[in-house]
Amino acid sequence: MSRVATYLGQISLGAKAAIGVIIAAKFLIPVALVKWPFIAGWANFVLDTVDGDLLIPLGLEDATYQPIDKIADWVTYVFMVVAAYKGGWHIKKWILGLFLFRSIGQLLFLITSDEILFFYFPNFLEPLFLIYATILFFKKERTKEIFDKWRIPIIICIVLYKMQDEYITHVGNVDRSDLISGWFS
Repeated sequence: MSRVATYLGQISLGAKAAIGVIIAAKFLIPVALVKWPFIAGWANFVLDTVDGDLLIPLGLEDATYQPIDKIADWVTYVFMVVAAYKGGWHIKKWILGLFLFRSIGQLLFLITSDEILFFYFPNFLEPLFLIYATILFFKKERTKEIFDKWRIPIIICIVLYKMQDEYITHVGNVDRSDLISGWFS
């Protein structure tokens, strides 16, 4: 029996179904970014935050999870670019540039499996997309004006947030759930 067949045989049918649903959602929610950037963007963010905490206990090995997660992330980034261009966002060139920047890091990770690359190629794209989509959702007519007025603080917040996030996740390899629960112990 092959290693994959043995591995899959050890996971219950219910766990396999849950794994399938979660992975499918990781690839389907990004499609909705084009029509509903705010709702789908935040739904995707929440799912991407908790998916490892769901999939690994269900029986998906980390070595299997990591490439699936990174490919699903890349699909999300593609749809972020499509949403920005179809929506005529005035920051669409920023979105495209950050997509290309992060894609280099993801490709290098898939080739080398070296997580440190995510620290050197941080994901500034997703928080920028979420901030812009949020402004667009709540202040549609004034999105450009509001974003431009707050551009520098937004950029500073994105850089600070993502650099600590990439460090904790990919350099320190600290499980965020363990980190947070440790604060309350």
